[in-house]
Amino acid sequence: MDLATLRKLEPSEFEGAADGYRAAGDMADTAKDHIERVVVPGMRKSLQGESLEAAVGELRKLSANFHYTQIECGLVSTALSGFAHDLDAARKKLLSALDDAEAASFTVGANGSVSYPEAPSRDGSAPPAQGGTVGGLSDPTAQALARQAANADPNPHHARALAIADRIADALGEATEADAKWAPKIRALKADDDLTVSDEDLEDAQSDMGGVREAGKDYLASIGGPPEDATPRQNADWWKGLTADEREAYLATRPDLVGRLDGLPAEVRDEANRVVFEEKRSEYRLRLDSIPKPPANEWTWITAGPYPSKVHTDEWMEWHRKYGDEHRHLTASLKGMNALQSRFDETGKEGLPEAYLLGFSPEGNGRAVVATGNPDTAQHQAVYVPGTTSNLEKVGGDINRMTELWRRTNQTTPDASVSAITWLGYDAPQSIVKDAPFEHYAYDGAPAYRRFMDGLDASHSGPGEPHRTAIGHSYGTTLIGAAAETGHLNADDVILAGSPGVKVGHADEMDVPRGHVWNQEAEDDPVPDIGRWGHGGSNWSLGGGVFLIPSDEEAFGANQMNTGPEGTGPMATTGATGHSEYWNRGTTALKNQALVVVGEYGDVTAPQ
Repeated sequence: MDLATLRKLEPSEFEGAADGYRAAGDMADTAKDHIERVVVPGMRKSLQGESLEAAVGELRKLSANFHYTQIECGLVSTALSGFAHDLDAARKKLLSALDDAEAASFTVGANGSVSYPEAPSRDGSAPPAQGGTVGGLSDPTAQALARQAANADPNPHHARALAIADRIADALGEATEADAKWAPKIRALKADDDLTVSDEDLEDAQSDMGGVREAGKDYLASIGGPPEDATPRQNADWWKGLTADEREAYLATRPDLVGRLDGLPAEVRDEANRVVFEEKRSEYRLRLDSIPKPPANEWTWITAGPYPSKVHTDEWMEWHRKYGDEHRHLTASLKGMNALQSRFDETGKEGLPEAYLLGFSPEGNGRAVVATGNPDTAQHQAVYVPGTTSNLEKVGGDINRMTELWRRTNQTTPDASVSAITWLGYDAPQSIVKDAPFEHYAYDGAPAYRRFMDGLDASHSGPGEPHRTAIGHSYGTTLIGAAAETGHLNADDVILAGSPGVKVGHADEMDVPRGHVWNQEAEDDPVPDIGRWGHGGSNWSLGGGVFLIPSDEEAFGANQMNTGPEGTGPMATTGATGHSEYWNRGTTALKNQALVVVGEYGDVTAPQ
């Protein structure tokens, strides 16, 4: 970068180009949403069978192209904005140095050198001190020696000219560095010349994101991130305070951060998490494909003593030692991701509203927070916490429970606006025997649940205050109880199903208005009995020396809801049995939960 180029350069031209790419990305996002939320649901109302699925399949390909366009345009826009930011800083330094040179009547050469005039001696008796020309230096040692020489020169202009020349050199150096840093990043932001968005394309996009994020560290720092340990309300205020370009920069380079910030709008979190989801799914598929397949001959028989024994083959054990853990993690995570995609694809089926991905991570046991219906505009919000053995691999079943709850609320009160949310935002116990008896899983996850509930308040944009119901199943009820015990539970009602105990001794301690704790215990559900004899209760003074659980009606004080069969004819509901049928379609348990969620308390039925 030479002086003339930097002097004439207009960073606003790059900013204008960035705005253009951002606008293109926004149009692609709008087109993607229109396909998924309007076109496909509309087709499901009028078409069926193979013709419908064929058309939907083609539309999904088009939607994937729009999504990829949105991702890449966001990166190009951010890269151009970051480049303009770096160049603007360098150009301002150059112009400031040139202004100072002009004010001192110095001459600046095309190569950045500075010429200064002679200076008369102080008393006029000695000949004038000669003028000269100096060039800027970037090496610290060379700069120090040059300054030493300039300070010894009787011509005072020498030191001033040298300082200006060094500033010019610094500015040109910064501009050259910015050009060298950004040029390869921007050149890399191009797509294949086909219409297929492959796993390789999305892996490349993930690599591009890392490159732009690294190059744009100074640009992102100039914007400023969310406050450390911020409340959901503070997160919301931070986001509202950003310009459109600044929001795009964070969405393009830090979707993982934006997607997990409680308090941000559901539309924004969904957009960010969909990027993370698509890129991680492609990464995991490519990683899984790179692992050798498990040996076909997994088992063999050996004779040890009088009887033969079935054991793993040496070949399989060697494969398992090298690849077993990674293969298991990738396979399990992809199963969960496929379940998430299935929910996205079901929008419009039986009137099902759009899904919002409010949290996602495949790390460890995984995280997924999925809303059926937009919680920001919903009149009623239900937030469900699954229990023991829950993880990303099994999240499909937990999502289905909330889609069934949403469908039932729609039948109960068709004009009610409801968002039913599956919140797998904690490390649930993975073993009933080894993990579930321990309370730390509940207390470790409770703060995150409270933040999420507070975030629903901060991001809500509908009329009035929403009615919010916390729903827990099994160990999920224990987490909700721990959240209420250790802080403010931002809920109006609590529904507990199959609870082994909730860490408090009475319903009045659940941090909701009196009379708004509801409990269900299905016939033949063994978990409440396990809780009665040593799991989650805390009150030893009542109940004959055993732990209290929400099913202990008189002692605990929760409203008991019927889970058995009711009625006859087309309006009849079936009974739920065991530990896992509380959300089965057509059950009394599901009907009663839906009534609580929409606030129709008078129609809730008690056990018969």
